Amino acid sequence: MSVAIKIQWLEGADPEIKLPSYETEHAAGGDVRANFPPEMRDQGVVLEPGARALIPTGFAMEIPPGYEVQVRPRSGLALKHGISMVNTPGTIDADYRGPVGILLINHGQASFHVTHGERIGQMIVAPVVQGDYTVVESLTDTVRGAGGFGSTGRK
Repeated sequence: MSVAIKIQWLEGADPEIKLPSYETEHAAGGDVRANFPPEMRDQGVVLEPGARALIPTGFAMEIPPGYEVQVRPRSGLALKHGISMVNTPGTIDADYRGPVGILLINHGQASFHVTHGERIGQMIVAPVVQGDYTVVESLTDTVRGAGGFGSTGRK
């Protein structure tokens, strides 16, 4: 199944950088790449340990109503370099039309250089179900009840 996502290059974007793409046949996420403006392409961005930066993708998009795009870290960058996203998963709503950026953070112990065209995250297209929130006097009982964080044990 596929859903049409319209992409618009932003002014100054490098159209030679691939659009989000599925790198294997059964990939759930389309890899998204850094697309720096011309004045930043040579140097990219260096993320020092603990630092975060909004990395441009060079595009805006139109997501059909009833869907969202979730932006998630790439597991290889997380394992090898400690690179993740501050708000993971990030949500891009169907009514947003602005620039798409990936908010990276360096949880590693060494500097990490984000280069022009580098795969920095992945985008998942997902259906949206909106809740109908209602105030009630009581909630149904369950075995778990109000037990939260760690209440079900470790093993």
